[in-house]
Amino acid sequence: MQIPYKPELPKTKQPIVIIGASGIVKDAHLPAYKMAGFEVFGITNRTFAKAQAMAAEFGIPHVFETVADAVKSAPANAVYDITVMPEQYIEILEQLPDGAAVLIQKPMGNDLVEAKEILAVCERKNLVGAINFQLRFAPFVAAARYLINEGIIGELYDLEFKVTVNTPWELFPLVKVHPRLEILFHSVHYIDCIRSFVGDPKSVLAKTWRHPSKDLSSSRSTIILDYGDTMRAVINTNHDHHFGPEHEESYIKWEGTKGAVKAKMGLLMNYPAGLEDVFEYSVQNAEGKYEWKKVQLEGSWFPEAFVGTMANLMRYKEGSDSELFASVENVLGTMKVVEACYISNKNGGVPQMDL
Repeated sequence: MQIPYKPELPKTKQPIVIIGASGIVKDAHLPAYKMAGFEVFGITNRTFAKAQAMAAEFGIPHVFETVADAVKSAPANAVYDITVMPEQYIEILEQLPDGAAVLIQKPMGNDLVEAKEILAVCERKNLVGAINFQLRFAPFVAAARYLINEGIIGELYDLEFKVTVNTPWELFPLVKVHPRLEILFHSVHYIDCIRSFVGDPKSVLAKTWRHPSKDLSSSRSTIILDYGDTMRAVINTNHDHHFGPEHEESYIKWEGTKGAVKAKMGLLMNYPAGLEDVFEYSVQNAEGKYEWKKVQLEGSWFPEAFVGTMANLMRYKEGSDSELFASVENVLGTMKVVEACYISNKNGGVPQMDL
């Protein structure tokens, strides 16, 4: 069976202006854009030397000292790619030309209040805004979506994320110190991905924990999204598994009434080098027995999925795509779930001694 999973590219050239020169730009954004043949017009960063170094490494023709300078020099059809920390989003969005297309690094603000403010700015300025939730476009997610949309595994009734790894948070110094570390900056990907398959949950149960010997706000979480009596959606993350690779896990599993899909997310294991992804699906064979089949997919979450988010924004802007999948309007729903997770975490469960 041929499973389509690669994103369609835009039909027009839309130069990209990158705002920020962080590690994710070097490791994912720029390699993805080079892979897709996207034109990067320029880059700016508060530390000008970092922008200069990035431009020299990737052959970016223009380097700007400020966002205002970048906007002033950018082509009229430029797409802006914001890759800074969330507290800087609104200040930058206010400087963009009205009606511009903009891809904003996840998450959509530090909390739901900021998310609503970001949406309000985009609506007031008529910005075509999307959030860079690129897991939606990872090859293994796109392949699973095809199998589900075509009815090959039947009605989806179970969606599980399981991550048990040793995450080197020191590679993300600005994120590491955040008071909402695990759910807002990691599990938010899984929340958003689940929503892209089954929509908004009725309610949320969540607990996030810190490690007793680490100076982190949180590093493990369990999240249950309530979709009723048949659809189970659960996220279990543990970034503190320091005990060797033998029992590390990193996967998404979809189960339906006719079959199942499992995708190993190799990127998160032995990070940042990562391991290979594994994509498998199981349906009944001619004898009525379930048979797992492996499908070799090209690419992974990093950097290939970053092609998908930008390509969808460009195609929507030019009119080739009818839906902007990770639009600011849609992703506000993800941020509502994140906020509900933190409220649930704070309120706790039912004390059994009170019963």
